[in-house]
Formats: sequence, C-alpha cells, structure tokens
Amino acid sequence: MSPATQTIRIGLIGFGQWGPNHARNFNGIAGVKVLRICDLSEKRRQIAQEQFVDARVTASPEEIICADNIDAVVVATPVQTHFLLVKQALLAGKDVLCEKPLASTEDECRELCELAQLKGRVLMVGHVFLYNPGVLHLHEQLSRKEFGRIYYLDAVRTNLGPVRTDVGALYDLASHDISIFNFLLGSLPIEVAATAGAFLQPGIEDIGFLTLVYPGGVICHVHTSWLNPRKVRQLTIVGDIKMAVWDDMNNLEPIRYYDKGVATDHYSSFGEFQMILRDGAITIPKLKLFEPLLRQDQEFVDCVRAGTQPIANGEFGYGVVRVLAAARESLANRGRMTSILLR
Repeated sequence: MSPATQTIRIGLIGFGQWGPNHARNFNGIAGVKVLRICDLSEKRRQIAQEQFVDARVTASPEEIICADNIDAVVVATPVQTHFLLVKQALLAGKDVLCEKPLASTEDECRELCELAQLKGRVLMVGHVFLYNPGVLHLHEQLSRKEFGRIYYLDAVRTNLGPVRTDVGALYDLASHDISIFNFLLGSLPIEVAATAGAFLQPGIEDIGFLTLVYPGGVICHVHTSWLNPRKVRQLTIVGDIKMAVWDDMNNLEPIRYYDKGVATDHYSSFGEFQMILRDGAITIPKLKLFEPLLRQDQEFVDCVRAGTQPIANGEFGYGVVRVLAAARESLANRGRMTSILLR
C-alpha cells in the first residue's frame, strides 16, 4: 500500500501498441512517474528513450521487476509472455496491471489470482471497455432495471485488419465483448458455442461467432472478424421494456435508447392471441466523453494507493479466459455447446 503523498514509481514492460499510451497516461497522473521502460526491440527502445527522456530504458524485463525503485509493473507484451512476467512481478512484491487477456490458460490465471491474494498485491487486467463512457452508461441503466427483463445482447466487432499471428480473432476481439457482457450482466455465462474460419493462416481464425447463454436465459451473440470491409463496433441490448444500441464509432451520438417492445394482448378468440408492437420515443443521452485507457490507469493508481481491487481485477480477467477456453473447446467439437461453470 502506498501513502497518498508517496510517488508511485512505474516500470513498463512492452513499448509496442499500448505501452506508449500507458507511459503517457501515467506520467500525466499526479504523484506517478514512469521510471523504467523495457522492450526487446532496439528500435522501440530508441523511440521510448526519445519520448521519455527521464526514464531508464532496457531490454531486460528482470531489471524492471527486480528494481527496488519500482512499485508497480505494467505488462503490455504478447499474451504468451503474460504469465511468467506477471508471476515474477507479483513474487517481487509489485502491484501489476496486465493487458488482456490475463494469461493463455485457465490454470495460469488461477495461479496468478491466488498469488496476488497471497502477496496482498493489486492485480488488474486491461479490459479497457469496462471504462468506456458508453458501457458505463449502459451499466447504470441496467442496474436501475430500465430495460426490464433482458432478452438478449448482440455485439459486432469487425474490420479489415489488423491481422495478428499470435492469437486468432476470437481470442483477440471477442475477449472485449465477453468482458462487456460479463460486466453488464454481472455474471459469467453458463455455456458457450463457437464457430470460426481460418482463411489466411492455418489454425488462426480470421472470423468467429460466439453464442453465450447467461443465467436467466439471457442469450448473447458476438460476431468478430478482421476480414470485413467495414469497421463496426456495435452492441444491441433488447429488453421487454426498453432497447438500446451503442455505436462506439459514433462520437456524437454513441447511444440510442428505444422505447420499443412487444406485448401479448388478451386472447381475441380461443387458441389465438395478438402481439402488440410498441413503438415509442428514441432517447439520445448526452455522454461526458473521456479516454477509457486513462480512466483505467487512474483506477489502477487509486487501487495501488488504497490497497483495494479494481473492477477489472484478476478474478474478472480469469473469468474472461474461462469463457475463451470453453469457446476453444467448442471449436474443437464443431460448435457444440460447452459448459463454463462446470469446468
């Protein structure tokens, strides 16, 4: 636990896609300083040194993990390296923010969560959409039961690229929507079915479709692709009282609430009934926009200072990996429904 007046000293491992943004954010938070940056690429180390002249740049993750002047470690490296780096950092007594997913397997995630609890350290996973203003607004409305009974959620996350070589589209893209579903519904799904297609690289899917069944019979669906002509980031929520569409690509009007639904009328004759379509007003809330990654990094700092756990803690990240593992099993069984809670 760090006193409120003590500077939190950050060591950043990985200066690729997300690392520079983390470094910028943490250096912009009062009482926080990025002291060390690590990357295996000489070119990226040079860039890091040019952008953050006060930081010590190295090619050795161990130099950061073992440094006495580092309080917390940020891991922004490929997923296959997460387990070892996070484990070493926790063993060294550091608080850790790790980019999603937490690790490659369920067993690895479980071990990291148990280790963080044993060491009394903060373990946060970079599920950044939990800090998106649109998702937070939807969560507030769901908490207030504004939608009534939830029927289903449908997510679309497509684009032409970027194509990854370490993990497939389901693992890379669907993890975002799984985290959003789990956050909004406050639960893990009960079971999942997955289908996918690998066209560019054998064994690495370019497109994927997930169907998840949550408690209460809520059905969620995800369409992911990096082989699509349009960049789409949309989520639809359908309840018996209200519906909503969140478009993360629309900065002006990201959310629309629809006062629409279907009601069963009284029986007009024996064996017959009518479905009444209710078509009401459309409400567009004014959202206060902010950078989700900065909000996420700020919460990590707050938790390190207070010794508390964030929303996207290790257990939450573990839950997302459990769903992804069940999806892999379903893929291996040609799309068969696979249990998550009994794993």
